[in-house]
Amino acid sequence: MIRIFEMGKLPDEEIFARQNPVSDVSDIVKDIIATVRKDGDTALKAYSEKFDHVELSDFLVTEEEKEAALKKVEPEFLSILKETAANIRAFHEKQVRQSFIMADKPGVILGQRVLPLERVGLYVPGGTAAYPSTVLMDSIPAKIAGVKEIVMVTPPSKEGSVNHYILAAAHIAGVGRIFKVGGAQAVAALAYGTESIPRVDKIVGPGNAFVAEAKKQVFGQVGIDMIAGPSEVLVLADGKSDPSYVAADLLSQAEHDKNASAVLITDSMTLAQAVQAELEKQIPKLRRADIARTSIDHNGKIIVAKDLHEGVDAANRIAPEHMEVCVDQPFDILGEIRNAGSVFLGRYNAEPTGDYFAGPNHTLPTSGTARFYSPLGVDDFVKRLQYSYYTKDALERDYEKISFFAKKEGLTAHARAVDIRFGKEDRD
Repeated sequence: MIRIFEMGKLPDEEIFARQNPVSDVSDIVKDIIATVRKDGDTALKAYSEKFDHVELSDFLVTEEEKEAALKKVEPEFLSILKETAANIRAFHEKQVRQSFIMADKPGVILGQRVLPLERVGLYVPGGTAAYPSTVLMDSIPAKIAGVKEIVMVTPPSKEGSVNHYILAAAHIAGVGRIFKVGGAQAVAALAYGTESIPRVDKIVGPGNAFVAEAKKQVFGQVGIDMIAGPSEVLVLADGKSDPSYVAADLLSQAEHDKNASAVLITDSMTLAQAVQAELEKQIPKLRRADIARTSIDHNGKIIVAKDLHEGVDAANRIAPEHMEVCVDQPFDILGEIRNAGSVFLGRYNAEPTGDYFAGPNHTLPTSGTARFYSPLGVDDFVKRLQYSYYTKDALERDYEKISFFAKKEGLTAHARAVDIRFGKEDRD
């Protein structure tokens, strides 16, 4: 049963303690990465047999496989995928930033160019659940940014196939080559390249503990989006909220993973107790009841605050991946929220609207990293190149200030580089 805490009656460290899973797979992942770097495709084939229980002669998904997958998708769902893609595209097009140039000082030109990454790797889970939504969310912003090629990797089934919904989403999003490889070995292949799989500039997309650890270990060799932890939802709800709605929203994340976190913050003990009871009614009805039960019992919590302002303060400390605001006037509260991956406003905006359809991204910071990370977006697929130009007259106007600054830092060679141009060379 989910636990209820009252602010002010227990130590903060007990109320706000995170139940992070202990899963040290670093040594295993390190060995996998080293083997893929050394043996390339041979290693990938061996790991496919070991982990995915399938023998593959070729990792690339063929055009025939893509066409066959599209035919398997129900027309209604294909239409929904296309509408979702349009929503995602419309939202993310607003994020595009422009290059700029400054020429407001005589003889000086400064500027910045915003350039897309050349090639991005997209990891898409393919285990017990398939996520075509992830394909759309992670590839459409990259296309908008102007990335030349998106390479997708996803684990194959025991029959050597890829989920047809994933392939359909990839087709709609304009993903290029798709490879039947999963796990830490897929991340290693994207980071270093093999005979079949090209090296990329950045890797994005969620995965299990092995994938997350692999992304962590290859960071620096390539860019990554973030180190994603278990799913999280925090619902901020007043006493007028419907407990059945709130319980359902908490369970929408609890069913993801036994380590998922579902939190309710409310100003009403009556609602807290009603939601606690409602969870017990709803959990047995779920297809993934065992997962939800473990998540709710181990990681779930209800925090009762004296008012919603104190509740928002608590939410900002938690910095959840998803945050729902279930009140009549949610925009009155939005300005107080500082730390959250994505915020869902109103009593009829459940978190799944963002997972699947609305348009904002669902690849979000977890484990409190919303304090300094943002949702995946167009900015994740570009880099900034800055430049400057000085004429002789412009440098003559400023070189003494530059030289003075350099000497204050003890870098006399820096100073000499400007001084020498005007016959003012000093000795160290």
